[in-house]
Amino acid sequence: QVQLVESGGGLVQAGGSLRLSCAASGRTFSSYAMGWFRQAPGKEREFVAAIAWRGGREYYADSVKGRFTISRDNAKNTVYLQMISLKPEDTAVYYCADRVGSYIVKFSLPGSYDYWGQGTQVTVSS
Repeated sequence: QVQLVESGGGLVQAGGSLRLSCAASGRTFSSYAMGWFRQAPGKEREFVAAIAWRGGREYYADSVKGRFTISRDNAKNTVYLQMISLKPEDTAVYYCADRVGSYIVKFSLPGSYDYWGQGTQVTVSS
C-alpha cells in the first residue's frame, strides 16, 4: 500500500500564494506519477496538475497554467504544488494522487490513479 500525507492548505486572500506538499510512503518504488486534483462542494473532482517521477514531465489544467507549478523531490518522495495569484474559484479541497505501475493513458482522469490522500482545504477569499 501507498500512503499519502498532504499539508499546506489554508486561508489566503485573492492574489496570494500557497504551497501544498504531498509526501508518499509505503511501496513507492512502483509509483509512476503523482497528480493533484481538487473538488468544490457539489462539483466533480477536477484535474489540476501531474508530474512523472522519471523525467519530470509536467501536465496542467488550462485553468491553472501560468499560476500553479508542480514539482517533485525524488529523494523525499514528495510532490509540491506551488500556487500563486490565487482566485476565489480556486477554493476547493485539494487531493494528491499516486499512479502505480505502467504508463498513464490520460493524466487528467481521476481513474488513472490508484491511491489518494485525505485532502487539504484551500480557501481563497475575495
